[in-house]
Amino acid sequence: MAPINASFGAAVLSLLFLVSSTAAFNITRILGEFSDFSTLNSLLSQTKLSDEINRRQTITVLAVDNGAMGAISALPSDVQRKVLAVHVVLDYYDADKLRGIKNGSAMLTTMFQSTGQATNRMGFINYTRRADGVMMFGSAEPGASLTSQMVKSVASRPYNISVLQVSSAIVPPSIGSTDGSKAHAPENAHAKAPAPAPTPSTSKKPNAPAPAPAPSDDSSSDGPAAAPGPAADSPDADGPVADSPDADGPSADSPDADGPAGADAPADDSDDTAAATGRVVASAGLGVMALVFMGVSL
Repeated sequence: MAPINASFGAAVLSLLFLVSSTAAFNITRILGEFSDFSTLNSLLSQTKLSDEINRRQTITVLAVDNGAMGAISALPSDVQRKVLAVHVVLDYYDADKLRGIKNGSAMLTTMFQSTGQATNRMGFINYTRRADGVMMFGSAEPGASLTSQMVKSVASRPYNISVLQVSSAIVPPSIGSTDGSKAHAPENAHAKAPAPAPTPSTSKKPNAPAPAPAPSDDSSSDGPAAAPGPAADSPDADGPVADSPDADGPSADSPDADGPAGADAPADDSDDTAAATGRVVASAGLGVMALVFMGVSL
C-alpha cells in the first residue's frame, strides 16, 4: 500500500509542477489588485490578449493607468489589440535590469512583433536611459519619439513577469494604417506650398513690359508735337481738336472747322451781290429796249 501512495503522491506533485509551469502568472489577477489599471485590465480581457500573456513564461507589461488610456481606448478594436501588444515585451525587465543595460539604450521586442503583422519596426520599442536617470520608451518606428517614461514598478515575479507603469501610451504612428505606411499628407502639403511661386513670376513676365507701351501711347497723344497732326486724325486723342469735330483747330479734315470756313463766308456774299447786279443790268436793258420800241412806233 505504501508504494502505491508514494507513486500517487509523486504523480500529483508532477501534475502541480506542470500546471504551475504552464500558468506561471495571471495578468488579469495581478492588475485586478490595482484600481488605477482597471481600464487596461478590461481591454486586455476584451481583446483576448490576456490569454496570450498568461501563456508566456517570461513577460514584461508596460502598464498605462486609467488617466492615460484614452489614447488607446479611442482607437478601433482591431487597432487597440495591436497597440496593447506593443506594451507587452517578450522578456523580463524590472527597474534594476533596465538600469544595467549597456550604454543605457536597447531595442526591445514586443508581442506585436510575433504576430507577423508588424512592419517598419512597429513591433519593437526603443528604450533609453537619459543622463538624469529617467527611463524613456517609444516606438522604434522611424520618426517616432520617446514620449513615455517609466513611473514605477507595479509588480514583479522574477523571472516570469514584471509590470512597469509608464506615463503614456506607446502608439506607433502608422499602426492604424492598412499598409503600414505613414501618411505623408502634411509633408506633401508643405512640398506643394512653393508651387504657387512660379505663378506670380510667370504673371509678372507678361506684365513687366505692359507699362512700357502705356507711356509711349500717352506721349504720342499728350506731346505738343502730336497735337496738330495725329490728334486731328483721331477723335479719341487728347489734343484740343479731338474734343469735338467743331473744335476751333486748324483741322483740314473737318468741314465745319472755323479756320478756312471764314474765307468761305465772304465768297457767298459776293455771289449774291453779283446776281443782284446782273438782275439790275437785265432790267435796265429791258427798259432801254422798251423805250426804243416806243420811239419806233411813234
